[in-house]
Amino acid sequence: MPATDIRGKVREAYSAAAAEPEAGHPFPVGRAFAESLGYPAELLRRLPPSSVEAFAGVSNISMIADIAPGDTVLDLGCGAGLDAFIAARGAGRVVALDFSETMLRRARGGPNVVFCCAEAEQLPLADATIDVALVNGIFNLNPSRDAIFRELSRVLRPDGTVYAAELILSRPLAPEEQASEANWFA
Repeated sequence: MPATDIRGKVREAYSAAAAEPEAGHPFPVGRAFAESLGYPAELLRRLPPSSVEAFAGVSNISMIADIAPGDTVLDLGCGAGLDAFIAARGAGRVVALDFSETMLRRARGGPNVVFCCAEAEQLPLADATIDVALVNGIFNLNPSRDAIFRELSRVLRPDGTVYAAELILSRPLAPEEQASEANWFA
């Protein structure tokens, strides 16, 4: 499948999850899934419900990130904003970027958080302005991985840190699974 087709299908799938999180999707979505990844139920109750309902990450990355007061944090592929809101509790400022405007509509602004629609391979940020970057499950969904890594390197300060989580396969996919358009999330 061409890269532009994959990108369009990913945007369509995540936008559908934002529009109707309770509907069936090719990936898990919502509060129960977030709890299964280790986000504490009590913390999720204190976050905006619209953000928790449409959570679609792969890890509880914001829970393990070392974020110091005053840090500028980038949440790349922020989706509905769950990790951004958690990071904002300890950071000076969070810039949360996603390519789905539908997802971003769920991510209502809060103290210290700015949400923007942007492509991961063309970040609208100045060089060396980010202390901590959170990337929760976007690499396997974007064919422009090299460009994303270049952009992260460009915007990260020399002593900055990237916390990235991604799905990995425990075994190779069978050839028929690799060839199936239904498995582009794998």
